[in-house]
Order: sequence, then structure tokens, then C-alpha cells
Amino acid sequence: MNRNDIIPIGVLAQRTGLAVSAIRYYEDRGLIASVRTGGNQRRFLRSDIRRLGFVQIAQKLGLGLAEIERELAALPNGRTPNVLDWQRISRSLRKEIDARIQLLTRTRNKLDECIGCGCLSLDRCALYNKEDRAGAAGPGPRYVLD
Repeated sequence: MNRNDIIPIGVLAQRTGLAVSAIRYYEDRGLIASVRTGGNQRRFLRSDIRRLGFVQIAQKLGLGLAEIERELAALPNGRTPNVLDWQRISRSLRKEIDARIQLLTRTRNKLDECIGCGCLSLDRCALYNKEDRAGAAGPGPRYVLD
């Protein structure tokens, strides 16, 4: 391992935009691992910048830490993940991401429809919920989640 492949936590924070406390938290969760200097200071692999970038993107997509941990556990320790490593993760998450995209699109469209008519009434809407059909179908946002 090259000496330039190891960076202090402050550099990692600067490069990722994460607080040092967040980096420590992710380290505690096992998403990244540090090595310690003789003075007990944390040092990280430069490739952890990409790992933490993945964490940030995955969280923005709504993935939970358990899912993120599972995917990162498949990446190699001690070397920078390569294209094949990231493609494997991409294939693994594709179904979940596509399902979330469909839900977001459906939600956006249903909000446009409901707000577009102007009544904003769930129990009197003659267009989308005449005689409260949604309530009879069960609890929750029936027209979006079903």
C-alpha cells in the first residue's frame, strides 16, 4: 500500500463533505475501517472517499444503513473497488431503485391529479374518491401504494 493511499480523517471529511463525527459513526458501523498511527490517530484509505460517496447517495435514495452495509460488505477491503465491484452493487440494487422511482413517479402524478382538481377533499371527491371508495378498500394511501 502506497503512503499516498492513506489520508487523515480531516482530509476524508473535507473530500466527502461529511462531519468528522459522521465519519466516526460510519466507521463504528463497519462501513469503513481506519488504521491507527503510532500516535493513535485515525488514517483511512483514499478509496474510502468513494465508499462514503456511495453511502451518501444511497441514503439520498432512501436506502437504510442495513442495506448499505450489506452492499459495502461485498466490496474488497484494502484495495480500491474497481468497475466490476461497483457494477455488482448496481445490479444488486437496481430492482429496489427502480421500485422507488416508480413509487415516486406515481406519488408525483397522484399529487398532481388531486391538487389539480382543487377540491382537496378525501371524502367528497367525485373525481378520484367518489363515495369514499378508497376508505372501503382499506387503510393508507390506496391510490399510490396499490
